[in-house]
Amino acid sequence: MDWESSTIWYWIILAFTGIIAGILGYFFGKSDTPSIPQKSAELNELEVQNAKLKSDLETCQKRLGSYTTKTKDLKPDSNINLSESRSFSFNAPEAKAAFGKNIKENDLKLVEGIGPKIEELFHNFGIKTWKALSETSADKCQEVLDSGGKRYRIHDPASWPMQAKMAYEGHWQQLFEWQEKHRAGKY
Repeated sequence: MDWESSTIWYWIILAFTGIIAGILGYFFGKSDTPSIPQKSAELNELEVQNAKLKSDLETCQKRLGSYTTKTKDLKPDSNINLSESRSFSFNAPEAKAAFGKNIKENDLKLVEGIGPKIEELFHNFGIKTWKALSETSADKCQEVLDSGGKRYRIHDPASWPMQAKMAYEGHWQQLFEWQEKHRAGKY
C-alpha cells in the first residue's frame, strides 16, 4: 500500500465516523426533548391555571371594592374609627373543626411558613397578634426575617399577612384550604 491510498482511506473513515456520530447525536438529542403534544398539554394546563388565578384575583378585587364602598358610605361625623368598625372574636371550636386540632388565639405559628423561631422574631418587633401581622406589609415581614440572619432570609413572607387576616377574621375553612393547596413541602 502506498502513502496516497492510505490518506484517502483515512479521509473516508473520518467522514464515515462523522456521519455516524451526527446521526446518533440527532437521535439521542431527539429522544430527550418532549414531544410537541406533551408540550401542548402542559401549556394548556398552565393556561387553565392562569385563567383560574385571574378569576380569583377579579373576585378578590370585587370584594375589596365592595368593602371600600361600604366604608366610604360612613359619615365623617359618625365618630366611628374605621379600623375598629369591624370587630372579630376568636371562635376556638370553629378553628378546631377546620384544622382538626386545638388552635390558640393569636398563635402566629398557625400561618404556613412561621415556626417558633420566626414567631419569636415577630414578637421582638411587637407583632404578636394575627391582626398586627395582617396589617404588616410583606416588606416589613422580610425585614423581620432579615433581622434573624441568613438562615431566615430564604423564607417568603408574601402570603403571611393574608393568612393572618383570614385567621383574625375567622375564615378557618378558607385558611385551611389555602394552606393545603400551598403547603411548602410539609407532609
